[in-house]
Amino acid sequence: MNAADRLRAAAAKRVLIKDGAYGTLIQAERLGEAEFRGGRDFGRDQRGNNDLLNLTRPDLVARIARRFADAGADILATNSFNANRISQAEYGAEALVGDINRAAARITREVVNAASAGDGRERWVAGAIGPTNKTLSLSPDVNDPGFREVDFATMTAVYREQVDALVAGGIDFVLIETVFDTLNCKAAIMAALEAEQALGRPLPTMISMTLTDLSGRNLSGHTVEGFWASVRHARPLTIGLNCSFGAAQLRPHLAALARQAETLVMAYPNAGLPNDLGEYDEAAEETAAQVREWLDAGLVNIVGGCCGTTPRHITAIAGAARDCTPRAVPAAPTHTLLAGLEPMVIAA
Repeated sequence: MNAADRLRAAAAKRVLIKDGAYGTLIQAERLGEAEFRGGRDFGRDQRGNNDLLNLTRPDLVARIARRFADAGADILATNSFNANRISQAEYGAEALVGDINRAAARITREVVNAASAGDGRERWVAGAIGPTNKTLSLSPDVNDPGFREVDFATMTAVYREQVDALVAGGIDFVLIETVFDTLNCKAAIMAALEAEQALGRPLPTMISMTLTDLSGRNLSGHTVEGFWASVRHARPLTIGLNCSFGAAQLRPHLAALARQAETLVMAYPNAGLPNDLGEYDEAAEETAAQVREWLDAGLVNIVGGCCGTTPRHITAIAGAARDCTPRAVPAAPTHTLLAGLEPMVIAA
C-alpha cells in the first residue's frame, strides 16, 4: 500500500492526531533577529521569518517536531507555511525557497522516522503550504475591482516551486492549509497535480479551509459546502477546517462539511479565541473537552491544533480521542453537485 492507503487504513481503526502550532512555540523562544538570520545578510530584518529557521536553527525546528511526535501526533506538518516566493520576498529571501522547503521536509522526515523506529507506529509527513499574502479572487484596490496583484499562472508556479522542494525533502502529502481564497487553493491544487504527473506516482493532497467570520464563509465568500463542491474534483485525501476560531465556534461548520464530504475530515482549531494582546489562553484540557464533543458527534477522522496549541494541547487531544470511534466516511453522492459561493445540487 502507498502512504495514502496506509493512512486511510489507520484512520478506519482510530481517530488520528495531527500536530500543533510551530509558530506558537517559536514565538515562545523569543529569538533575536540575529538568530533568525543566522549570519546571512539579507538587507532586511528577519524577525518573524519562521520558515528561515529550517536553515538557520534546524535544531530548534527538529526539537519542536519531536515534542509533537512525543505528544502523540501521527501526522507532522513541515515548518513551511510561508516558504513560498511571494511570502519570502518580503524578507528578501525568495532565492532560498527551495533550500528552505527541502530542509523543512528533511527535518520532519528524520523526526518521524526516528519516532516510528522507536515505537513501531507509523507516522506521516505533510508538506505545509500556506495561502500567501496575495488573493486571486479580490482586488486590493477599492477603486479598481478588476485589478489583481498576481495571476493564476504565477500563483501556480509559486506553489509548484514549493511543492517540488517539499517532495525532494521527503513529504508524504501536500497540505494546502488555511485557505482564505478558494482560487488560491485551486492554484495550489494545480501545482500538486502537475508535480504528481511529473513524479509518475501519487502525491495526495490534504485541503483545509479557514473561515473569516462566524457566518461560515472564507474571504472569497464560499460556505464550507460551496468550498467542498469547488475542490472535490481533486479527490483530496482529507478535507477540513483549521485556524479561524476555537473548537466550539467551528463545530456547526465542521458538522456541515462532515455530512457532505466523501473523504476523511481533518480539523485543527485554535486554542480558543485570542485575548486583547493576541495571545491564546485556553488551557489544553478545555480545548480537548471541546474537541471531544466533535468526536462524540462523529464529525472528524483526524484532529490536531492550530494557533496557540502546544504539545500539551496535542497530548490532551490525543487522550480525548483514544477511545473514540472515527467518523464514518459517507458514500459519494449520486446527484450533480456544482460549485458556487454556495453549492447547487441537481437531484435526479
